[in-house]
Amino acid sequence: MTRSSPRRKRPEAIGEAIKDYIAAHGLQPGDRLPQESHLIEALDAAKGTIREAMRGLESQGLIHTRTGPGGGAFLSEVSDDRAMELMGNYFFFRPPTIHDIYEVRKQLEPSLVASLAGELSDTDFQRLETVMAFYDHPSESLDEERQQRIKELEFHLLLVDHCPNPLLALMCRFPIRLLMSMTTCQRIYDQPYPELRRRGHDYQRRLIEALRRQDTAAAREIMAEHMHAAQGLMEAREAMLERTFFKAGTSDMEGPSRDYLALSAHLANQPQS
Repeated sequence: MTRSSPRRKRPEAIGEAIKDYIAAHGLQPGDRLPQESHLIEALDAAKGTIREAMRGLESQGLIHTRTGPGGGAFLSEVSDDRAMELMGNYFFFRPPTIHDIYEVRKQLEPSLVASLAGELSDTDFQRLETVMAFYDHPSESLDEERQQRIKELEFHLLLVDHCPNPLLALMCRFPIRLLMSMTTCQRIYDQPYPELRRRGHDYQRRLIEALRRQDTAAAREIMAEHMHAAQGLMEAREAMLERTFFKAGTSDMEGPSRDYLALSAHLANQPQS
């Protein structure tokens, strides 16, 4: 006996019906949806139900509303930031590690650069080289080195922007954005690590040369080497920082802190919800 899917609530069902209407009528970002009164009449639903359905679509980033004359609900294209936020929520309680991220990047980014053959113009190459200019030299401060690392990741995001495969682009973009925001990565970037910049710049310079001559095999190989080397450097630095953090913390001989014991005792005495 197969288990049936849970029945959708009425606002959710209406939201799906509106999405079907959008697709069937070929509506595009900027187009206005039917007025609320028309939706109430057509769907035989209460005003509150329609508004809850519209709030659901708005939270998904598919529509935005405007008030006043000429107002209403208008279609929106889901932004990269919104897509990353929604995906981030999925991983909220099971965040990926640096190892997880680079295992994915090693698989995807060689395919990404292979897909760029003939896709980049002279202007696109100039933009890539402009970003590289931020980290083609040793930094003079820790703050500059941190900014160089972010710019190095922006180089990869520029490549993603030109990927002709939207699914591959999304799958490549998310791990890069994670590296920009993860607490563990921020700790790594807060410490001097010139080898990461030097080797990253060298791989990217070679990658641009291969892409300019449209040597897909070489571009794929260079990116694979780049991801493998970056993973090793990042994981080594992560392990070093964990050892440093352990040494700087309370020794095992001292046992749990008084605050921790007080909190644990208090919570243990609370009734279970």
